[in-house]
Amino acid sequence: MKLITELNENLQIIKEESQEGKASKLFITGPFIQTEVVNRNGRSYMKETVAREVNRYTENYINKGRAMGELGHPNGPSINLDRVCIKITELKENGNDFMGKAMVLETPMGQIVKNLIDGGVQVGVSTRGLGSVKEVNGVNVVQDDFYLATAADVVADPSAPDAYVDGIMEGVDWIWDNGVIKTQTVEAHKKIIKEAPKADLSETKLRVFKHFLSKL
Repeated sequence: MKLITELNENLQIIKEESQEGKASKLFITGPFIQTEVVNRNGRSYMKETVAREVNRYTENYINKGRAMGELGHPNGPSINLDRVCIKITELKENGNDFMGKAMVLETPMGQIVKNLIDGGVQVGVSTRGLGSVKEVNGVNVVQDDFYLATAADVVADPSAPDAYVDGIMEGVDWIWDNGVIKTQTVEAHKKIIKEAPKADLSETKLRVFKHFLSKL
């Protein structure tokens, strides 16, 4: 069985006001899983297979408050608690899509997600599971052994390098409480971007952003 991840970007950010004296809650909502269509990775999921897994995942994880997602792309199916940033609260069928809702947590990684969103970064979610695929008419169809490990990890979409660069150049504070990304790192990034030749600017932005992600 292979580790299978799928990126979904057509999402909304919702801020729900809490009771007086408590911080408002931030949610990510939208289509977390899509079926019966060929996705950008050339894969297709059968609705029946996904529906079975969504029911199992909902019963065993969402309903028990154990459905979590990480920041970034993990290398395996297990949840790494030190990288958890969201709690998945809903996953419901809507036609051939399964619409999800996830609350951004007050964890160190959740704080990063909030800072990214506040800085104008459009985040996406990536489902993660295990399964085998079979090529049918040029399409890799995910087979009935598919196992949904998590409905959503938070990932950056392709616009993220520009969004990060715009943020640091405008003086957005990208430093969180545990100080992993330090002020001198941000200043070094600004200097690299300012001194980059115009012809190499896009490549420089991407390199700087990858360095930023490596420090998370």
